[in-house]
Amino acid sequence: MCVAAPGKIIEIENGMAKVEYSTNITSVSVGIVDCKVGDWVLVHAGLIIQVLPQDEAEYMVDLFNELEELGS
Repeated sequence: MCVAAPGKIIEIENGMAKVEYSTNITSVSVGIVDCKVGDWVLVHAGLIIQVLPQDEAEYMVDLFNELEELGS
């Protein structure tokens, strides 16, 4: 099963965005989503699929962190 993950755009160049997830930075395709540096986005399979409101993104990040703690 694949899970979409929330992250924050820190750079965009030539249709690719650098997205920060906690301490990791990954390059992903912007695709057809209208987004900008500073936006929180939902990424699935290397593609931005949605821009998220900040409160929703922060909630998802907290949820992912709690799940990670349960798994350790």
